[in-house]
Amino acid sequence: MLIAWALALALAFGLSAAFGGDYTNGSSAPGSDSEQAQRLLRERFPAQSGDTIRVVVRAGDVRGAETRSAVTALLGELKRMPRVTSVEDPYAVKGSIAPDGRILAARVYLDVTNPNDMPVEDTRRLLATAKTAAGRDRLDVALGGRAVQLAEMKPPGSEMLGLLAAAVILLIMFGSAVAAGLPLAMAIGGLAVSAGLVGLAAAVVDVPEFAPTIGMALGLALGIDYALLMVTRFREWRAVGLAPEAATVATLDTAGRAVLVAGGTVMVSMLGLFAVGLSIMNGTAVVAMLATLIVMLAAITLFPALLGYLGSRIDRLRVPLGRRRPVQVSADGHLAPAAGWTRWSELVRRHSVLATLASVVVLLALATPFLGVRFGLPDAGNDPVGTSSRKAYDMLAEGFGPGANGPLLVVADLARPDGAALTRLGATLGATPGVAAVSPPRLDPAGATALFTVVPSTGPQEAATEDLVRALRAGTGAAVHVGGTTAATIDVSASIADRLAPLIGGVVVVSALLLLMAFRSVVIAITAAVMNLLSVAAAYGVVSLVLQGGWAGKLIGIDTPTPMAAFVPVIMFALLFGLSMDYEVFLMSRVREAWLRTRDNGQAITTGLAGTGRVITAAAGIMIVVFAAIIPNDQVFIKVFGVGMVAAILVDATVIRMLLVPAIMHLLGRANWWQPRRMARRSRRDPQRNTLERLPL
Repeated sequence: MLIAWALALALAFGLSAAFGGDYTNGSSAPGSDSEQAQRLLRERFPAQSGDTIRVVVRAGDVRGAETRSAVTALLGELKRMPRVTSVEDPYAVKGSIAPDGRILAARVYLDVTNPNDMPVEDTRRLLATAKTAAGRDRLDVALGGRAVQLAEMKPPGSEMLGLLAAAVILLIMFGSAVAAGLPLAMAIGGLAVSAGLVGLAAAVVDVPEFAPTIGMALGLALGIDYALLMVTRFREWRAVGLAPEAATVATLDTAGRAVLVAGGTVMVSMLGLFAVGLSIMNGTAVVAMLATLIVMLAAITLFPALLGYLGSRIDRLRVPLGRRRPVQVSADGHLAPAAGWTRWSELVRRHSVLATLASVVVLLALATPFLGVRFGLPDAGNDPVGTSSRKAYDMLAEGFGPGANGPLLVVADLARPDGAALTRLGATLGATPGVAAVSPPRLDPAGATALFTVVPSTGPQEAATEDLVRALRAGTGAAVHVGGTTAATIDVSASIADRLAPLIGGVVVVSALLLLMAFRSVVIAITAAVMNLLSVAAAYGVVSLVLQGGWAGKLIGIDTPTPMAAFVPVIMFALLFGLSMDYEVFLMSRVREAWLRTRDNGQAITTGLAGTGRVITAAAGIMIVVFAAIIPNDQVFIKVFGVGMVAAILVDATVIRMLLVPAIMHLLGRANWWQPRRMARRSRRDPQRNTLERLPL
């Protein structure tokens, strides 16, 4: 089995190197007006459909002879750089010089349509050339554009810190290097194979540039968590006297089942992203599902193989970290949960009403900031202060108004050349409320398609700009399409909003059905779905708070009010709903085992909570440090995902699983285990019931 995993790893990386695709940046809503505009740009204005870099210069008088000579020399140097096809002359293009004559802007056209295809070294050469010219000619120069943002991003280098922190938690948990090393070995093995397959996925679907980071963190966290659960159960089976091989079988028959159910819920949640109909969602879902599937396979194949070598030595190489907590076995041969967790479980049982009310109040308070969330696409205006992209953004807004950072590309597809019609269209565009400027039309070689650049009077993230896009589409006719990054963002947000309710409903229903089949309880499945929705809502509220750019935002490097991209809550919902089910499965697996053995609801809840409290706490700590390690990433999307994951896992593992779920189950009593008659008959034939009756617990 170990040889098979080694071959799988080599094959995955080999195929990825030979046939792997590139990551994409951005997305469009299929069939939208902005997509039609982009299609016309590619077909009839290929030079304008490629990626661009904005060169922004500030001086006392940019029209002065000395400044003009310096700017012309700079643009000439940039034109000779690799990947540059042409450079716009700001002194020949109308509207390139600010009204006060202090700022000018020019476009550098690249030979790539996707900024991810622009080599970082070439972009940095452009930045270095601009910096040299600024010092030589005493000019204030900044370059802006997505390619510049990518070149200025610094790898956080914190992922390894997350892995080291997870190792420390495992050592404290088990007190043994062997027991702690097993989850790390399984997780790293699964992560390596799934990482190799991401390149192949990119060749089939559009994988956004942030998806591999999310997939890596998800696979690592799930792998460690699942192996942690299985190592814990293996040590328990060994403590009650089972031989290593028998303990391995019992572990797979109990904890292994929980892992398959937990991983299945994550995959079901990610499947919901396909319902949105956007390529950026499909790619993210494929990457996350690959990571989860490989981890599940590792749990039922790689983990038992490792136990074949290390099972009898699971507690070897003890380390002086934490306090040794051996598995306790009572005189009658049953496992004895830790006394501290037993006391906590009894406390929740006695005060279940108070625990329920307090938990709900806390969750609703955390979710409240989401009511004021502002949707949009973070842009260079949200980049860190001091970067060239942020400086170019601020200079453009200063000289040309906030709308200069989000120009709209209006493409008119005429049946035949018609100068009078273009004149009327230009006048209509200029007279539309909210338009600051309209460029003269550029015609394609056939003269039947015209391109106008419309500069809004408001910034790309403002609601007034969205109203302007709708007004332009309503007042210019069917043959005119409004495109550009701002318009595409508006269309994507609208598309997501239309599909959000079916997505949430579908994921909740399918996940509840999966839990119903796993635990044979209608009430448990429904309450689990509701609890997970509360957990996701609380995470949304925390993310909305940090995006406001106040004290909370400054803690993670967000110093300006930043909108939430519409696809972020959708991807977060799928990820968080699936991950929330993990702890539900961990907890309810042990509760159900105790219920099958005792048929005492209160005792089953107390035993299950006491038996899983420590492992859920450790698992949550590992997930938190793994996802916290991606928060220092320069990309706002990654920061947001990291914050959302940390908040949701912290809330889920403490307020919900350790307090709200057991409290509600105590209130419901034996109703927790109600099931239809047909399901009850099938439950009596459940093979796991026979296993639990046969093995010592």
